Amino acid sequence: MSRAQLNGVEIDYEVSGSGEPVLLSHGYSATRRMWDGQHRAFSDYRVISWSMRGHGQTESPPDPARYSAALTVGDMEALLRHVKVPRAVVGGLSLGGYVSLAFYLAHPEMVRALVICDSGPGYRNAEARAGWNKRAHERASELESRGLEALSGRSREMREAMGEHRLAQGLAHAARGMLAQEGSSVIDGLAGIRVPTLIIVGDHDQPFIAPCEYMAKKIPGARLEVISDAGHSSNLDQPEAFNRVLRDFLDGLP
Repeated sequence: MSRAQLNGVEIDYEVSGSGEPVLLSHGYSATRRMWDGQHRAFSDYRVISWSMRGHGQTESPPDPARYSAALTVGDMEALLRHVKVPRAVVGGLSLGGYVSLAFYLAHPEMVRALVICDSGPGYRNAEARAGWNKRAHERASELESRGLEALSGRSREMREAMGEHRLAQGLAHAARGMLAQEGSSVIDGLAGIRVPTLIIVGDHDQPFIAPCEYMAKKIPGARLEVISDAGHSSNLDQPEAFNRVLRDFLDGLP
């Protein structure tokens, strides 16, 4: 575990292994700990995981304006520069996958390849995006009323992170500022991605199978891998299968 003051926020992160760098970002209301298995399995790579604003042991700013996808992308850039990595494989699960795509669009020169897991590219349709944002705001209100107990009925990576977060309010701010989406820049940018891309989804992750298939069709040369008997947390549900697919991709990069 390491801490760094980046963009005015204390970020909790971990770096392990040696070799080509891989930056992994977690899903909403999870933490960097969801990637512990990949730290152990990929010691021949320099694996970097971190907890986003409002998550885990990373600072939770009280000002809700300090939470957004753009600020998250800025934190990813600052973290890579802090650990002296000019270019990395960039990937993540769920929200972590979405911000990894946004990171590529903002800093393509810093991305060697993309790994997008159980995620989606957002919405071009304003009505569909409004429905997603409504659910994000409802989740924020539930956290404010019930505290961290609101995570108990959610997906595996959320349940396992319940005891790791500092404040439910930080997660509520993150739901409104980071999970909720503005505009269609990410989905509109898929066809312009020019790095090797691996897309992974669990075969039981029904809400995200279609978005993953869509991304695989839109991103030139993207590779789609479906993990059998896995839900939304494919790396936790079937770690051996997940790691096998990820290693095959990473070892095959030029």
